[in-house]
Amino acid sequence: MTKITAAITAVGKYIPEYALTNKELETMVDTNDEWITTRTGIKERRILKGEGLGTSFMAIKAAEDLLQKSNTNPEDIDMVIVATATPDMPVASTAAYTASKIGAVNAFSYDLQAACSSFLYGMSTASSYIESGRYKKVLLIGADKMSSIIDYSDRATCIIFGDGAGAVLFEPNNDGLGLQDEYLRSDGIGREFLKIDAGGSILPASEDTVKSKQHFVHQEGRTVFKFAVSNMADVSEKMLTRNNLTKDDIQWLVPHQANKRIIEATANRVGLEDDKVMMNIHKYGNTTSATLPLLLADYEKELKKGDNLIFAAFGGGFTWGAIYLKWAYNS
Repeated sequence: MTKITAAITAVGKYIPEYALTNKELETMVDTNDEWITTRTGIKERRILKGEGLGTSFMAIKAAEDLLQKSNTNPEDIDMVIVATATPDMPVASTAAYTASKIGAVNAFSYDLQAACSSFLYGMSTASSYIESGRYKKVLLIGADKMSSIIDYSDRATCIIFGDGAGAVLFEPNNDGLGLQDEYLRSDGIGREFLKIDAGGSILPASEDTVKSKQHFVHQEGRTVFKFAVSNMADVSEKMLTRNNLTKDDIQWLVPHQANKRIIEATANRVGLEDDKVMMNIHKYGNTTSATLPLLLADYEKELKKGDNLIFAAFGGGFTWGAIYLKWAYNS
């Protein structure tokens, strides 16, 4: 009996219209375009404007783009996962709302949160449901409105993050294409270095927490950078070694877009040239859960059936990992 694998069969994206450039940031905090570009590779990031618009707005738009491009009937979708660090609200599921709004009335849905590794973990989850044989179409969306949790007077974080969403559809494959291997890790030591202090069960929201800006992202940049460089590179190399692959066997590295220097360090570890490394950080910044699907959407026309892709990500918590996937179609 042929083994069922889980393949990506369609992609979609949504990027807000408003572009926050480095030049504009120069008027907001003590920074400059050259400093930001040299250290991060970011030129601009997109910001979702509009009253009452949250992560679900972008998730819905990305899903609708995928459905339209692939001519998929939303009623055929079995499951919707929204990978996000910025859900619309606590308790009420962003994924459930998203599924209802796109017409996926036969799907069950939930959110998945692992900071910047959320989409990577979501790939593992979606693939497992497909490989079980019980589900045929799983829609995985990575979406984050990072501007909702960023303090724009904190130059350590406001230069990095942006808003956006991307979506992929996983379906069964009998030709050996799709997800081949994964290596996912976590370490709670990271809790102190990248976090939001208030708003959870330890420190509920209060007048004092709002006044002291404890509902915004706090990051110890040097520590996070060090962990990200070593761990993203390690797991990417492990994917090649474990699957007897050389750099010549890999068509694309699909790395989380946190910092251009981290991306370059990961590519160097596995010996990949620049033209094999997907990168759009200069346009969008770090969109957290959306970086990986946005890369696939931007590079979709260059992907060929059978291409070997290595996905790698690192996020708060700490969470990180790599996935080896064979691309399933020619666009």
